[in-house]
Amino acid sequence: MRYQDYYKILGVPRDASQEDIRKAFRKLARKYHPDVSKEPDAEERMKQINEAYAVLSDPDKRAAYDRLGSSWEAGQEFQPPPGWDAGFEFTRKGYGPFDAADFSDFFAELFGRRGRGGFTAGGMRMQGEDQHARIELDIEDSFHGTTRRIALRLPQYDSQGRLQWVERNLNVKIPRGVHEGQIIRLAGQGAPGLGGGPPGDLLLEVHFKPHPKLRVEGRDLHMRLPIAPWEAALGAEIPLELPGGSVKVRIPAGTQSGRQLRVRGRGLPSEPPGDLILQAQVVVPPADTPRAREIYETMARELNFDPRRRG
Repeated sequence: MRYQDYYKILGVPRDASQEDIRKAFRKLARKYHPDVSKEPDAEERMKQINEAYAVLSDPDKRAAYDRLGSSWEAGQEFQPPPGWDAGFEFTRKGYGPFDAADFSDFFAELFGRRGRGGFTAGGMRMQGEDQHARIELDIEDSFHGTTRRIALRLPQYDSQGRLQWVERNLNVKIPRGVHEGQIIRLAGQGAPGLGGGPPGDLLLEVHFKPHPKLRVEGRDLHMRLPIAPWEAALGAEIPLELPGGSVKVRIPAGTQSGRQLRVRGRGLPSEPPGDLILQAQVVVPPADTPRAREIYETMARELNFDPRRRG
């Protein structure tokens, strides 16, 4: 996927007002519209112009695009950074007269999954649009449930037509058992209605922050479990502290590095709960004292063990 420089396509600075963007679009459309243009690449240029205008004329899409930063070059290989869309809202709007199927993969990756939604002209009183935001939670929130104060930024144009941010602070109740990708719906917290219609809803998409020890897959929790050589060889029972409380894990005798151990029901809480999946990693203590070196030398003589002959 290649980066599209929408400001460069329209020939406007990054701080251009809404009116500046509209004027630039109209000027370019008169030049490159396939019905009137003599330019050999008019059709392709018009697609790029339509795409750039579809983003920069919409405050939600423009704010999201601006968040990607200005250090990218047009045509450069591009992947959106993780969490780039966290913390501000999107309104589900249609693409107006433009056909999104003609837009680039870059546009589809950033905005195509938001859906079309759109408006209907069936009456004066219309419900407001649903709005979407990504929020990041701690894994511990799923075990206990909590109330989080969420700061969201809503892009709007000011009276001079320049893009600005309006911050919203909401206290959001996070239910116990929340999982990655879950949508928390806040009724009536979306865009205001038209003609006295009710407001839309705010849909919060849950994602977990990186955890120093745990990794989430669905309802399961994955964790690397360091064990000593004697625990691996002889077997052991190891206590672990987890967000949901302590648990004792039985290590079977003869456990090798890489072996997976599953503890049923100790993943994320749900009905049924997920599992805790541990990957054993045998950690060899250093031979950094005379006594430790003596023990290793004794093992080398008496165990007659060659790991390279194991089958």
